Amino acid sequence: MELADFIKTSQVENVRVSCPLRSPVMGTLCVTSHHLLLCSPLEGSQKQNESDYWLLHSAVDTVEKSVLNMGLFKNMDYEREEMGKSGSGTVTLKCKDLRIIHLEIPGMEETLNIARSIQALSSLESISLSYPFFFRPSGCILRKGWPRDTTEEFYQTFIAETESWRVSEVNDDFKVCPTYPAKVIVPLSCSDDILRKAAAFRQGGRFPILSYYHTYNGMVLLRSSQPLVGPSRHRCEEDQFLLDEGLVGDSSGYIIDTRSAHEIKQARSTGGGTEKRSRYPKWTVLHRPLERGYNLQESLARLVAACYDSSPSMNRWLSRVQASHWMTSVKEALCTAGLISECIERKGASVLVHGEEGMDNTLLVTSLAQLIMSPNCRTLEGFQDLIEREWLQAGHPFQLRCARSGWSQGRSHSESPHFLLFLDCCWQLLRQFPQSMEFNEEFLCLLANHAYSSEYGTFLCNNERERNLYEVQDRTLSLWSFLNDYKLRHQILNPIYEPNPLTIWPSVAPQSLQLWRGFFLRYLLPKNHTDLALKRILELVGQDTFS
Repeated sequence: MELADFIKTSQVENVRVSCPLRSPVMGTLCVTSHHLLLCSPLEGSQKQNESDYWLLHSAVDTVEKSVLNMGLFKNMDYEREEMGKSGSGTVTLKCKDLRIIHLEIPGMEETLNIARSIQALSSLESISLSYPFFFRPSGCILRKGWPRDTTEEFYQTFIAETESWRVSEVNDDFKVCPTYPAKVIVPLSCSDDILRKAAAFRQGGRFPILSYYHTYNGMVLLRSSQPLVGPSRHRCEEDQFLLDEGLVGDSSGYIIDTRSAHEIKQARSTGGGTEKRSRYPKWTVLHRPLERGYNLQESLARLVAACYDSSPSMNRWLSRVQASHWMTSVKEALCTAGLISECIERKGASVLVHGEEGMDNTLLVTSLAQLIMSPNCRTLEGFQDLIEREWLQAGHPFQLRCARSGWSQGRSHSESPHFLLFLDCCWQLLRQFPQSMEFNEEFLCLLANHAYSSEYGTFLCNNERERNLYEVQDRTLSLWSFLNDYKLRHQILNPIYEPNPLTIWPSVAPQSLQLWRGFFLRYLLPKNHTDLALKRILELVGQDTFS
């Protein structure tokens, strides 16, 4: 089926568009295969980009419609055609970036057709029909900005410190683990045959691999999925050997399980579980339960509803924000990342992190821990590498998790805002350590936007195997090439950044954590004062790029 087949009405005149923090605009609404466009006549000194709206269909979370005189259709069939032309309606688009856009459309038939068209085009399941495969701006160069061998480059950052690790290509055909990259870093003493047997003992084949090497003391951070212990308490000597070889000398380690004891018990009854102390005597298991996918998605929905609550009562608004439990998830994620950092840096112990699949909460806390401990991860380039390594190549299923945002009513268990939660935690760190990050809040908001809807192919698909299958690097443009362009860099760089070689220990006290207004309230509150403050900061540091 062609994309054009989804378009019931391609063009409507005299449509009024209302969008937050912008004056309403009247013009011609056009529906194309990937965009919703509004072209309005220029008035006075108005520039073209000030009068036009461009919206990717994939940016739409939900479509709501209301039509006038609909009830008259039941008993006045003879006037159906005439009223379809003379009536009117409103289509409300609730977007994944939390914007709400109202389209006031003349003609009831046109209203219904526009709503159906946008609904269909915003819910395409075929990855190959996604806009990044068609996006070709002038002067674009395919493959520019795509990461090189990220695993090999990461390995080179610490190879001078130790010879105990190696890069394995055991997964070069993605058969050992379909959600891991082709190359992984493992203990030098573990052969590929040991890795294959250990993978068979871990859910989805996600055997323990190196996530981070702490050059300060040689301790390591590992990640995996849950062991397939089951009710019969199965064991795997290769898995035990692999974990023990990850330890430095006679040191001990901690296994941080991101599930509660009750969840682990349930997992054991269906073939999963956690490591038994008698079989992993050098490792101590700690439980740090974090909110899982569906519950976290519900939490986001409640927070969004609270943010857009028009009630004038301050108590009601604060109560609804608190009842969403989103800030609790922020706190728990930072607490767990802080615990990982404390074990590695202060206790001199290595850490293995896993939950069930090891693709959501596991990646959330391992990436946050690296941001806390590693100064390199707090640079613009280092942070991009962190996302590539710990989210994209680590197999976080962006296509599934970011299919819907906070507005959608028909939520599935495959959707989850873990990456958005990660960015929120990064913003909390940026707020507490404003000079320690090379990037700013605008950069974090851009990443959130592009994770849910993008012209670029960086966040397409669910893992490296799928990206290879769809030839994403050959057929789409990289988001990093866009963000690193010199014309945009000044907008995403932190003007007061100063490299900080120390570990940054976050505070999770109630007074220290705040709602991320720059993301959740950005279409409700004007940011004029923020822009003025930024301009003044740039003037003070001698980087006035606004002049």
